Amino acid sequence: MQVNDIPAFNAALNALATVLLTAGFIFIKQGNRDAHRKCMKSALAVSAIFLIGYVGHKILVHGVHTPFGGTGAIRTVYYTMLISHIILAVTIAFLVPWTFSLAIRGDFERHRAWARWTFPIWYYVSVTGVLVYFSLYQWWPVAK
Repeated sequence: MQVNDIPAFNAALNALATVLLTAGFIFIKQGNRDAHRKCMKSALAVSAIFLIGYVGHKILVHGVHTPFGGTGAIRTVYYTMLISHIILAVTIAFLVPWTFSLAIRGDFERHRAWARWTFPIWYYVSVTGVLVYFSLYQWWPVAK
């Protein structure tokens, strides 16, 4: 794998996390705790691998920012999405482990209460992570 391949790999991990989060949500709504637990643990693992890949990529490219090639209104839409994605991604780094720890301890009432906030934020971060990738590398790349 080349350094230039890492963003696509990371986007695939975010997409997989989104699928796992969706399945986990459906399973818990159906009362299938075992399947929910497996999906959420898998989503956590995939997201952790993503985070390692993201930080690794930033280190390898010496923190160089990938410019956005869109202009006009789409530029405003992109940067609004990007800023919200970044802020919420930072919160997820704390919310996800906390919510997991409540489940691991068997404090399911508090786990559910925290998950009502954690899940939609984590979901948004996963989906917008994929959209950021497509915006930067597929839909509006800067000409080289």
